[in-house]
Amino acid sequence: MQILKLALPVVATATLAACGGGTPETGTQPAAASDIELPAGFTATIFADGLQSPRHLAVADNGDVYTTLRSGRSQLAPTEAMGGVVAMRDTNGDGVADEIETFGPADTDTGLGLNDGTLYFSSTTTIYAVPLGDALVPSEEPRVIVSGIPASAGGHASKPITFDGAGHLYTQAGAPSNACEGEPRAANSAGLNPCPFLEEYGGVFRLSATSRDQVHPEDAIRYSTGHRNVVALEWNASADKLYLVMHGRDQLDQMWPEHFTQDERIELPAEEFHVVDQGDNLGWPYTYYDQIRGQRMVGPEYGGDGETPGETGKYKDPLVGFPGHWAPNDLVFYTGTQFPERYRNGAFIAFHGSWNRQPAEQGGYAVVFVPMNAAGEVTGEWEIFADDFEGPNPITSPAEAAHRPSGLAVGPDGSLYISDDTGGRIWKVSYTGSL
Repeated sequence: MQILKLALPVVATATLAACGGGTPETGTQPAAASDIELPAGFTATIFADGLQSPRHLAVADNGDVYTTLRSGRSQLAPTEAMGGVVAMRDTNGDGVADEIETFGPADTDTGLGLNDGTLYFSSTTTIYAVPLGDALVPSEEPRVIVSGIPASAGGHASKPITFDGAGHLYTQAGAPSNACEGEPRAANSAGLNPCPFLEEYGGVFRLSATSRDQVHPEDAIRYSTGHRNVVALEWNASADKLYLVMHGRDQLDQMWPEHFTQDERIELPAEEFHVVDQGDNLGWPYTYYDQIRGQRMVGPEYGGDGETPGETGKYKDPLVGFPGHWAPNDLVFYTGTQFPERYRNGAFIAFHGSWNRQPAEQGGYAVVFVPMNAAGEVTGEWEIFADDFEGPNPITSPAEAAHRPSGLAVGPDGSLYISDDTGGRIWKVSYTGSL
């Protein structure tokens, strides 16, 4: 196995300020220029910096932190981006990684997870696994768990990884389409019905977490359907159910100007937070969710006009409809005890930030908190937890963003780790206020 020792960047500890949309008890403080904002009582260290497009995160029981590097996709090194897994260890407890090594295949993309002492990670078509020992870098070669998962050439190729408590692994195959138009992204192009992409793509698939050399689709069970793209996928152990946040479709007004205004396209449709049972259909491409109306609507490619609700009961409605185009990239449930009681069992969601809200200011670029109970039910309004990753000034293009949240994980001490695949940074967020 190739191991590369990385030069350590200069990192620093920062106490960060309260964000807008926080709870009444947090108050507000002025934020330093270019710092992310957090509720009062929370602090963050820059755990690692200068990484090459870090995506999802996992933290071992001993506190070692792992992240995938997205091959071929790095703002820091756009023409030399190699994938792999980065292993990081904080040896002196100051919240900063002082041992950093990489290992694994060069085609690594996004997905990462820990299950029974084994680290799983993915390319766009393959999921690998390797047992972790006491050393920072595993001594064994990664083995193939499943191969042949379809990856569309048009994007939506990430393969997130999560596990239930019964020996199963879950991943997705994102649909290679905006809305299954007959002519891709062309104005007034009717949708294909039935959508052929749903035969191979557009859903979550369940496989064995322990069997080697499984092949998709022969060894996979389609768990759910009607998805456009899901990068935020997580099993909630307390509720014993699968949850996900789906990327909604784009370009309503550009494809159907007679039905949608520019202002409507900027805000619609929702990014959908779902609890998913086996057999559920989330409605893509035939419908979209309008978070302003609080309704599932018929897609314009299938006869919708922005006013026509979808058939009641046919497709699942989300738990929460988030603002359009924010791009949910990871989801984690807070299982620690370090944060105040109100955060326990709740969901943190990393939004990568929008690209298609022009000419308005881009949105997202934040970590959101959704209060939930142990049964996995939403118990209150969602709020921004960590904000201003894009920098101190409004942006109109994601190319202007300093940082874009991509991955989340909860450490054994209850700290929350946040990765940034644009600035190459990982933050460790801790609560230092009074409980």
